[in-house]
Amino acid sequence: MVQRAEQFSPNAVDKDRAILDAVAERLHRQGHQVSTVSETALAVDDPNRPEWVFSMGRLPETLRRLEALQVPVVNSPEGVSRCARSVLTGIMQQLAIPMPPAEGADGYWLKRGDAAAQEHGDVVYAADRRQLAQCIKEMEERGISNYTVSAHVRGDLVKFYGVRGTGFFRYFYPTDDGQSKFGDEQRNGTAHHYAFDLQQMHSEAERLAGAVGVAVYGGDCIVKADGSFCMIDFNDWPSFSRCREEAADAIASLMNSK
Repeated sequence: MVQRAEQFSPNAVDKDRAILDAVAERLHRQGHQVSTVSETALAVDDPNRPEWVFSMGRLPETLRRLEALQVPVVNSPEGVSRCARSVLTGIMQQLAIPMPPAEGADGYWLKRGDAAAQEHGDVVYAADRRQLAQCIKEMEERGISNYTVSAHVRGDLVKFYGVRGTGFFRYFYPTDDGQSKFGDEQRNGTAHHYAFDLQQMHSEAERLAGAVGVAVYGGDCIVKADGSFCMIDFNDWPSFSRCREEAADAIASLMNSK
């Protein structure tokens, strides 16, 4: 088991560790020998070759080391690499996954494109094009030239969590329980709980997960008043803090599905 470097768990270090520990506990109960290491301490020349690796790692060197092992890895290094927002955007466009438009009347979202968000400044709301230009300048001054821009969409913010191929898929409204990393969820206001096609959302998420190459995934959608939705975020192995026990069961089951 490979723990995620803390820089990739902003305001969620304990939650990220908890889901990995929950999966490890289930694998141990199944009779597997399980050891856990931080990705920052992952050895290049460890003589003990694992049968499987369950990894939340995201550092480039971690992905290279895991790829070199040539054993099953959940999530795969290739899949994690494709979860960079700029890469994801291209994949979503190819698959015709519902996405936010490029232009709109309610502001814009500027997001770091080369990696997952590591701090609040990696995902920024701008009220208009003028403010967006300033936000882009500030991001570039931080050394980040790879980013994505999309229009803000009004509607209910829905967070979803899934384990590909297991039937596990759950969704939640963050404004119902107040859980938040950076508080950006409040931009859409309290959820109205607009009706939508859950099966379609699950299907689109599974389709994207398959194309990206990750088994354990999560993301965000905006559900509009008419029931249509667009996907605004997708990521590898979230904390599953709202449904940890069920998710751990599904993730552990992946070892027996291959």
